[in-house]
Amino acid sequence: MIDNPRPSASPSADIDSFEAAHEMLLKAASICVLTGAGISAASGIPDFRGREGLWTRDPTAARLSTLAHYLGNRQARVDAWRLRARSVTPAAQPNPGHLALVDLEHQGRLKMLVTQNVDGLHLLAGTSEERLVELHGSLRRYLCLNCGVGGPMAEVLERVRAGEDDPSCRVCGGMLKSAAVSFGQRVPHRELERAESAVGSCDLLLTVGSRLEVFPAAGLPALALRGGAKLLIVNQEGTRFDRLASAVISTDIGHALPALLAP
Repeated sequence: MIDNPRPSASPSADIDSFEAAHEMLLKAASICVLTGAGISAASGIPDFRGREGLWTRDPTAARLSTLAHYLGNRQARVDAWRLRARSVTPAAQPNPGHLALVDLEHQGRLKMLVTQNVDGLHLLAGTSEERLVELHGSLRRYLCLNCGVGGPMAEVLERVRAGEDDPSCRVCGGMLKSAAVSFGQRVPHRELERAESAVGSCDLLLTVGSRLEVFPAAGLPALALRGGAKLLIVNQEGTRFDRLASAVISTDIGHALPALLAP
């Protein structure tokens, strides 16, 4: 019988830190995970604020993410629906990082996966709704801002591609938008409560692909530390919590995460 090989870090990772992080993950019985845009990069989804980010390359796209601009400007809504209709997000598929987190749930050690991402890839990968908080909503669903009815985004995009430039709700005639949270729009209270309850009582918080700058998600590491949890950070760029973490892995997430979570 041959023992399973030990997981290996990518060439740019510090081996000692990687092995320490792997050991911490093996010992933790109750793990919360916070993911940001970095985990979806290997699925072909660009981040927003990075050097090649969507908003860096196209500043008008950032304005489309502001609720007041969307509500008050019909042309902004028309542009937003056109952008959604040609977005790569609906065609993107989960990568090994997403699948590694599904395996962690199957091991019975995932307390909650909290994501800042709106691409819906964690659900598509197989993470259960019971263990997932989509803190900023999802681009894969639409929402009526008047009556609250919603459904799969594909239903509305079919109407856009058929010629409707600013589709309205077929139930009440109200304004439609994606179910992703926009600037100026509050994070759903129930989802934030679920995230904070889980993070405040876990053994270890693993943050993946987030610079930990955008609140309320950026407040979760401090909440975990106050509750006595260890903090493990996996991100290619530095964060303001690096000095408080038990280990920091600065390397390619798609390669590192499956190895870190290997049993």
